[in-house]
Amino acid sequence: MAMASRLRARVVLSRCEWSNLRSLLRPSLNRGFSSSSIPSHLERVGFIGLGNMGFHMASNLITAGYKITVHDINYNALKKFSEKGIPAKETPCEVAESSDVIITMLPSSSNVLDVYTGRNGLLHCRSHLSPWLFIDSSTIDPQTSRMLSTNISKCLLKEKKGFANNPLMLDAPVSGGVPAAQAGTLTFMVGGLEEAYLAAKPLFLSMGKQTIYCGSSGNGAAAKICNNLAMAVSMLGVSEAFVLGQHLGITASTLTKIFNSSSARCWSSDSYNPVPGIMEGVPSSRNYDGGFTSKLMAKDLTLAVSSAAEIGLKCPLTSEARDIYMELCEKGYDSKDFSCVFRHYYSGKQTRWLIGLLNMLGTMMILLTL
Repeated sequence: MAMASRLRARVVLSRCEWSNLRSLLRPSLNRGFSSSSIPSHLERVGFIGLGNMGFHMASNLITAGYKITVHDINYNALKKFSEKGIPAKETPCEVAESSDVIITMLPSSSNVLDVYTGRNGLLHCRSHLSPWLFIDSSTIDPQTSRMLSTNISKCLLKEKKGFANNPLMLDAPVSGGVPAAQAGTLTFMVGGLEEAYLAAKPLFLSMGKQTIYCGSSGNGAAAKICNNLAMAVSMLGVSEAFVLGQHLGITASTLTKIFNSSSARCWSSDSYNPVPGIMEGVPSSRNYDGGFTSKLMAKDLTLAVSSAAEIGLKCPLTSEARDIYMELCEKGYDSKDFSCVFRHYYSGKQTRWLIGLLNMLGTMMILLTL
């Protein structure tokens, strides 16, 4: 009986509706599908939030053949699209009026709430919404995601689209950073109704290479917070170990070889090394510019601390990591990549060969002035 009631609680699809759903899924087999093969329920996409991530995500959707309408409070960001003939709207409400699906990529929970529920927001015309699906790829707290999903499900659609009788929401934060957004190789962590997730897969695979269904509403946001928490603690541990090794007489290059061939191997050592001069193409090789800023890491760790407090869970490493990144921001390193903790918190050194090169160049400059 319990199993039967749980099944009844789920959204039940008729044979006809499942047929419609299967038709939505076919294009997901190929990322490079033409505009003629895009399901009509996904064809018109409104994209709100054209920052470092959103700009590339929206651009990849355009390349894939979707009809995009954009909005951002930054006029220069909008201009980049309008100059290419992409419709740009002044308010989120105007974007919603001409879209089947809405994707938002915004900095914080307050920004998301403003775009959805504020004046001229996406839900301004809640009695007859045009979009059947809202996808939020922002990194925000799970509670806000769940509240918005509930509010959206209570709205009415202007006309039924596919299997949706009411508008639906997916929380779908991403991993991979700006390089992956540009390359179209993001990983999406998605929470919400599974049928909506499956129907939206063609969209996700036009912006990324992998999608992971995390369960009910808010679980995508929760997964992203946990991922970034682990990433922060890992970076702090690796940076601390490098600095300790340097003070004990071991070079960072030697420790990197050891870490990457032993049990200490991790993303922070083999793909995003924080020590300048060890690895090319990462923020530490360009004075920690670009990448994932310390400000955003502090924000995400604050979300993790708040989420842990709400459920009464002790997370000492989370709190300590949050405090360290808050301190970095207060010292003026908020716009530097979060791997700058090696240099600006632990006072780590550059690799010895790089220090030697800089000393040699300094000596040459002195000689040239004599």
